[in-house]
Amino acid sequence: MTDRTRAHVFVSGTVQGVYYRANTRDTARDEGVDGWVRNLEDGRVEAVFEGPEAAVGSMIEWCHEGSPAADVERVEADYEEPRGEDVFEIRY
Repeated sequence: MTDRTRAHVFVSGTVQGVYYRANTRDTARDEGVDGWVRNLEDGRVEAVFEGPEAAVGSMIEWCHEGSPAADVERVEADYEEPRGEDVFEIRY
């Protein structure tokens, strides 16, 4: 797992009710990134991306645009130790 990295991401703006989670899941799977995404009660979206450094970086960049209907205002990302995620899913 030493070649993997993990990012914990919070996305603010109009990111709920615009297929942001589904698009994040599909894009992460296409990039070969594991983890999860979920809506937060405060209107933000929270995600964890785990995988090769370049692919995780790609996902963080993708979050700045997100789904076509999203209006992203801010993306915050903190790097953490990988925890062995092995699938990408939407959490509820």
